Amino acid sequence: MDETAAQDNAGAAVPVRLTELRLVDFRNYAGLRLDLTGRFVVLCGENGAGKTNLLEAVSLLSPGRGLRRAAYPEMARGGASGFAVRAGVEGAAGPVALATTVRADAETGSFARQVKIDETPARTADELLDHLRILWLTPAMDGLFTGPAGDRRRFLDRLVLTIDPAHGRRAADYERAMRSRNRLLADGCRDERWLEGIEAQMAELGIAMALARRELTGLLRAIVDAADDTPFPKADLVLSSGLGEDALDRPAADMEDALRLSLARSRFADAAAGRSLEGPHRADLAVFHRAKAMPAALSSTGEQKALLIGLILAHASLVSSMGGATPVLLLDEIAAHLDAGRRAALFDLIDGLGVQSFLTGTDPNLFEALGSRAQHLTIRSGTLA
Repeated sequence: MDETAAQDNAGAAVPVRLTELRLVDFRNYAGLRLDLTGRFVVLCGENGAGKTNLLEAVSLLSPGRGLRRAAYPEMARGGASGFAVRAGVEGAAGPVALATTVRADAETGSFARQVKIDETPARTADELLDHLRILWLTPAMDGLFTGPAGDRRRFLDRLVLTIDPAHGRRAADYERAMRSRNRLLADGCRDERWLEGIEAQMAELGIAMALARRELTGLLRAIVDAADDTPFPKADLVLSSGLGEDALDRPAADMEDALRLSLARSRFADAAAGRSLEGPHRADLAVFHRAKAMPAALSSTGEQKALLIGLILAHASLVSSMGGATPVLLLDEIAAHLDAGRRAALFDLIDGLGVQSFLTGTDPNLFEALGSRAQHLTIRSGTLA
């Protein structure tokens, strides 16, 4: 879908809601059943009570390892051999039951994940995206603009995944092929056919990844451009593909050939470096504060937070317009560093998007501006107080 079509479809999205959440042996929750009645779900409690754990559980109803990217054994409650996250979801296809269960193998002890949709095992976790798209913003992301490029790539790929479910599989397959090539080069392999086969696979997957990232960036720019001014500054986005300037301005077949030949020519240098020096795994996303024409990395901490919030809201709008259904937002400690005016504006903007959102905080007073619009819950030591 092009940028104009995405904007034209805005406002036509079917609202998606979690109506129930159940946890078993997840983090500090021995068991929890939560009926969800509002579009705003506010979770308050002291630090360590389990607010973020609950958001993490919801995030596991999407592909990947959730908002903390933790290993499965870390998520299981102390000593448990696994955990379960189940949810009732109301969306475009009517009510559906989604579940992520993780169990340790009795013989090997390794943890494996199984996804079920209406009690039927899914072939892959990507099928969850047919029913639920989840976006999140956590305090760990506050250093996104000043941190390593890898963090921004993961952020960008997560944004792509919510509108292009195949992107995650392409990225995983590319990484696997690249690791195989790196091992072969390190071992001094000179089997041309073997290397050529892997490099052809990397070229095909890599160009598809780069094009998907470019499309997402262009679509997001269009959403930002069309949006009204808010207390959250507009961001300009500049994508570096990792493939060189103008590398994506040719037919796809030509781009794949160029990357394949580049990989073949760089075998000696890559073997010496111990890694692949060129490719979409080197991509980066530069973000600028539009009004100040300043790199986000040089903006104040408060401005960086505001820019990030603005991007997440723009992406939520994009997901709604392209996917035909609203995403669910997980916003951890989102209100802690905003003044009263910006908090109220943020809540109104989320309300206007028509999305369900989960918000956490230690102080209930931070959410006063929501009034009766929110379902307020108090978390205490892994239980509802």
